[in-house]
Amino acid sequence: MKTYSAKPSEIERNWVVLDATGQSVGRLCVEAAKILRGKHKPTFTPHMDCGDHVVIINAARAIYKGNNKADEPIYRHTLYPGGIKQVPKGELLEKRPEYAIYRTVKGMLPHNKLGAKILTKLRISAGEEALAKHEAQLKGAAKD
Repeated sequence: MKTYSAKPSEIERNWVVLDATGQSVGRLCVEAAKILRGKHKPTFTPHMDCGDHVVIINAARAIYKGNNKADEPIYRHTLYPGGIKQVPKGELLEKRPEYAIYRTVKGMLPHNKLGAKILTKLRISAGEEALAKHEAQLKGAAKD
């Protein structure tokens, strides 16, 4: 028995729409990362980008549940001395829902060039305007 390795010519890409309304941010992002990486396909190959495109709509309606506390801080640094900044997760989700979800999905992907390439297939929208923007691609898309 030989190990299967997908070839670039054999990779088929689809478009998947995920609705974030009322869903937990963590569970939504796990599903998005799995689809982006291609782990839901039987032809998954770890060293290749064999995943699908993902469009997340209604990002502003996602919520934090369970141990994922909305008042837990998210840190970033400006690269200047004393430049550490923090903002609570809940506040970030209110003000910039696209970035909050983008950041969470990014942390679930490989931290290398492949992860950066995979992340370019993710589109996030606070409302439903992404559906009109990608109407041609989404004609045969699977809605979850």
